[in-house]
This record gives sequence, structure tokens and C-alpha cells, in this order.
Amino acid sequence: MISAAQHEPIADLMHALTRSLASFIPPLIILALAHWFGPLLARHLPMSLIGLRVWGPAMVLFLSATLALTFNRGRMVFASLSLAGAYLAYQLQFLHALDAFAGRAIYAAVCVLVPLNLAALSLLNERGIFTYYGARRGLALALQAMLTVWIVASGQTELVDWVYGVSVVLPLPASPIPALALLMMLLGFTITGYRALRARSALDAGLTGALVAFTLACHSVQQAPLFAVYIGAAAGALAVAVLQDTFRLAFRDELTGLPSRRSLNERMLALGNHYVIAMVDVDHFKQFNDTHGHELGDHVLRMVGAKLARIGCAGRAYRFGGEEFAIVFPGRRVHEVWPHLESLREQIAGHELVLRSPERDPSLQGRMGSASATLSVSVSIGLAERGERAMTPAHVLIAADRALYRAKHKGRNRLSL
Repeated sequence: MISAAQHEPIADLMHALTRSLASFIPPLIILALAHWFGPLLARHLPMSLIGLRVWGPAMVLFLSATLALTFNRGRMVFASLSLAGAYLAYQLQFLHALDAFAGRAIYAAVCVLVPLNLAALSLLNERGIFTYYGARRGLALALQAMLTVWIVASGQTELVDWVYGVSVVLPLPASPIPALALLMMLLGFTITGYRALRARSALDAGLTGALVAFTLACHSVQQAPLFAVYIGAAAGALAVAVLQDTFRLAFRDELTGLPSRRSLNERMLALGNHYVIAMVDVDHFKQFNDTHGHELGDHVLRMVGAKLARIGCAGRAYRFGGEEFAIVFPGRRVHEVWPHLESLREQIAGHELVLRSPERDPSLQGRMGSASATLSVSVSIGLAERGERAMTPAHVLIAADRALYRAKHKGRNRLSL
């Protein structure tokens, strides 16, 4: 098992937490808009636009499912279908008469099953849509609908009464939502929220936002405009999550979380007249990877990327490719960024990695018994500044790359101009 020899600084934890929380910002904005402006729009909507109360959420649900289908995000397709089922039940008047058996039964089923679906989709891996796994998930939704129809058609009053009869003390305002369903919603919120924070996943953050909006919709089931607004907000959270995830794939490196080379190319087009570009390369990385395995190699790249992300001096780090990284310092000179890069080099060289299972790493056999072994890596850095010999960002990047090789030829683990 691989772990750091010492705890990362508090700054590392705060940086990671900030990046994790960033994925929740779009769903929170959608929820805030729905909560603050939704009721106002629902009450004062012109008669010419009154149909939006019905078709507005349906259009957003269709949009979220279409986006997910376009980008092959099966989990979000099935999340949209689950919400669409709840909205269809509402539009068919099944959720309007909660004092009738059919209304109570379908409302309870919707309140219990949709949160479970969203939580399950958060836990499952992405397996596509028109695949064996996609068929299984679609079948699960169909079986849920069939089960709900059977409960209503066969008059399973005892089962429905049991769902409503479950008594749980929760510090929440009075709500028509059955206590059992509230527990499912809290469970779903915990699962999706944890997954979003742990994996920094926009999709899981979207599922969390959709679940919160769906809970508010169920709470407002007796207020038709509000129910529609919150269902629309839930679908909007899913749609935005798909767009966020697509942007991440295009402009973010999945392993390190740094902006990708495509982002670097776009940033270079917007640089001014004064800037510095640094190229960073992990020393002997191929040999390190071959000796200790790709798991530790990936851990090293993540560690280096995390430290590069906090370089300071207005620098922005990018994953250039393989074990190479680029840092752009807009509006800076070499003498300004040099101390920051030197500090970066020292931090990486001083970071120790611990291997706690020597049996799993043949390179450690014979060098140690059952005790832990520590490893460390170093980086070489080349930097260049815009000047008469390098007038364009592309030329400065080439100059920085040449300086990087000079650093390697001089013995590695150093900076070079």
C-alpha cells in the first residue's frame, strides 16, 4: 500500500477540498434560482406562457436526457428517466389526490424509489447506454414502474400503510413525505455527496443537486407550480453536470486534475508582452515506473501535479504530456519566478513515499525485511522568458524545453535557463 511518509500540509487539504466543492457550485446556483425566483415566475406567468408550467420541466428533462445520450453518460440518462417517471405520474394526476389510495401509493413509491435510483447510479460505474449493463438498468426502472402499478392494482393497502406508518424522529419541518422516504433521501444525499467530494465528480454533484431539488418537489407536491419548478431544477442540475463533465474531459487531465495541453494552447494565445514559461519533467520517471509499477508512478504524478497547482507568483500549471508539465507565469520575469520554482523543486525532492508491502514490490526484496522503505523523486526545470530571441509563446515554450534538457544534462534535480 502506498502512502505519504508524513501528512500533507493543511494547505494541501484545503486546496483539495476547494477543488472538490467547486463541482457543487452550478447545482447550488440552479437550486437557488429555483427557490427564489421559481415561485414568483409560477405565480405571475403570463397566460400566453402558462403552458410552460407543464412543458417547461418536460423540455428540461428532455434536454438533460439528450445531452447525456449525446455524450454517452448512461448514468445521467437513467437519472433523467427516473425523474421523468415521477413527473409523468404527477401530470397524470396520480399525485394530486394524496387522500386516495392510488395517489398515496404512487406518491410513496416515487418518494422512495427515485432517491434510491440516484444513489445507486452514483455508486455504479459508467457502463454506457445501449449495452448489456444499460439494458439491466433500464429493466430495473421498468420493473419499478410495474411494481408500483401492481401495488395500486392489487390494492396493497397494508404495504402502503406500512410505508406511511414508519415513525422516525427527524429534525425536519412537517412534510407530506413519508418518514421512510425521508430516510432514503438522506441516505441518497449522503452517498451522492460523498462520491462527489471523494472523486471531485461533477456528475455525482449533479446527482446530489437533483436529489435535493427532487426532495423539495416532493415536499411541495400539493403546490403544482412549485413541484414543476423543482423537477425542472433537478433536470437542470443533471444537464449542467453533463456539460461540466464534458468540459473536464476536454480541458482537464484526469489523473492530476490540472488543465490539459489543450488548455495550455488556448492560454498561450492570450499572453501579453511579459511572461515566463517553465517546463517541468520528473527525473528518471520511466525507470521509476518500470521498477515500482504504474500505481506508484501515478501516485507520483498526482503528487507533483498537486504541488505544481500551488506554485504561486500567479503561475498556472498544465499537464503537458507523460511526466512533463508546463507552468505559465503571465506578467512575470525570470528573477521573480525563480525562487518559487526552486522552492517547488525542493518540496518535491523532500517528499517521501512509503512502500508498506515489500512482498508486492520485488525491487525491495533483499533490501529490507518487513520494515517500510521510503522512496523519493526529483524534477528538472527549464524556464524561458519572452524576449528578443523568443518573441512568441511557441518560441518561449521551445526555449523552456531546451533549458529543461540542459538541466537534465547537468545532473538533474535543478533549474536551468
